[in-house]
Amino acid sequence: MKKLILGAMMVMSAAAANAADIKLNVPETSGGMPLMEAISARRSGRMFDTKMLSGQHLSNLLWATWGISSDDGKRVIPTARNQQDMELYVLLPTGVYVYDAKGNVLVQKSDKDLREVVGKEQKFALDAPVHLLFVTKDKKYGEMHAGSMYQNTSLYCASEGLKCVVRGLYDRAEIKAALGLEGDKEVVMTEAVGYGK
Repeated sequence: MKKLILGAMMVMSAAAANAADIKLNVPETSGGMPLMEAISARRSGRMFDTKMLSGQHLSNLLWATWGISSDDGKRVIPTARNQQDMELYVLLPTGVYVYDAKGNVLVQKSDKDLREVVGKEQKFALDAPVHLLFVTKDKKYGEMHAGSMYQNTSLYCASEGLKCVVRGLYDRAEIKAALGLEGDKEVVMTEAVGYGK
């Protein structure tokens, strides 16, 4: 009987742990502004409305940044030797998430709002409802991959009239500790995203 109760408690605990994950809308992978117009329109923006992105904007944004774009699992950006060793952390007012492109879900890692930790060096960033954190342990190619990711983010934002800014001014050790990143993993770049003020 004790084993049965313990088993039931474990199942309930696992269900509760996943209750805060965010199932994303199916991303829209066609349409938008023509590429050359998006390149021309791309600008950094530092004046954010605090309003959360719509579910569709959030899904499209994450797909454009680190989604899967082929039946054989290729990503929207190239990675050296197709290692795909990046992780996309997403900071929202409701907590810390990791983007699972295969499951099309944001997996919650914490219910703490860590936007203050990553944005405190540049106060304008604190208004942005979404912060993307490009995480890797790859010392050779990781920053190059992060560059491809944030360029895709920026072009998507230009196409949709969203504001974004790539940011490198943050305490790497502090955010690594706050996220609980282990070993050589670190945040190599961040990008704040939101609607314009």
